[in-house]
Amino acid sequence: MTDVPGEIVVSHLTKQYGQLRAVDDLSFTVRPGRVTGFLGPNGAGKTTTLRMMLGLVRPTSGTATFSGTPYVELTEPIRHVGAVLEASSAHKGRTGRNHLRVMATAAGLPDSAADLALDRVGLTPAANRKFKGYSLGMKQRLGIAAAMLGDPGVLILDEPANGLDPEGIRWMRDLLKALAAQGRTVLVSSHLLAEMQLLADDVVIIAAGQLIRQGPVGEVLASLSGTLQVRVRTPQPAELLAALEKEQAEVAELPDGALTVTGLEVAHVGHVAFAAGVELHELTGERADLEQVFLQLTAGRAGIR
Repeated sequence: MTDVPGEIVVSHLTKQYGQLRAVDDLSFTVRPGRVTGFLGPNGAGKTTTLRMMLGLVRPTSGTATFSGTPYVELTEPIRHVGAVLEASSAHKGRTGRNHLRVMATAAGLPDSAADLALDRVGLTPAANRKFKGYSLGMKQRLGIAAAMLGDPGVLILDEPANGLDPEGIRWMRDLLKALAAQGRTVLVSSHLLAEMQLLADDVVIIAAGQLIRQGPVGEVLASLSGTLQVRVRTPQPAELLAALEKEQAEVAELPDGALTVTGLEVAHVGHVAFAAGVELHELTGERADLEQVFLQLTAGRAGIR
């Protein structure tokens, strides 16, 4: 098979710590030009997987490659893969610009690489401020700037939105989408499932170190949320309930007084209400979101074995 530039291929990756198997025969592919969400409960093996991909942890077996090459065998890896696996740290008395210039010099890059990276993450106005005065959001941006120093085609981020306010989260989303639109491969681990539904094109979901589901977000949602739930609100709940039961629909009452109907389409529920002379104040169809699908897929499999 021909290797796709920028493609990440994880193949049968396994990590055993004594009796504990943190990652268990895990295989998945991350495509370029897309944002892929890497999801799993606490203890699922996400961080261990990312560290094995980047050569920081030796796998018990299996491989992870970038365009067909393991990370440790890449020539000038900073130009191929940028990664942020923990909150950015720097000397408290060093400015953001000088911090990045030190890193650039160590990697054999010109000082201009630091300035370009700062501009990409919107930190140029704060480039000469000392790190000790940076907010958490600014520190997150500096970490991403460090990952972007070599203008890599692959970006790997572990919980990049931790601690960010809504404005910071939106900024992060826009940046990562823009980087993917440039043809880069973007892999993001996160617990913020609502944000992942807005950000990610694809998802890889793991639990107990094993792959549970992979694919485009829309397909994953459709495959597990095909059952439509209809939310309906009426001042005549008893009459509507009796009419719906004749249609063999499943009806549940919500704490706010509304009803959820499973087994009928929205139009059918509306017709039943009309035929029964029931007044409706609300009638909407709802399908499961990514959080509901995630919880359904990982139920009972939250931790490593």
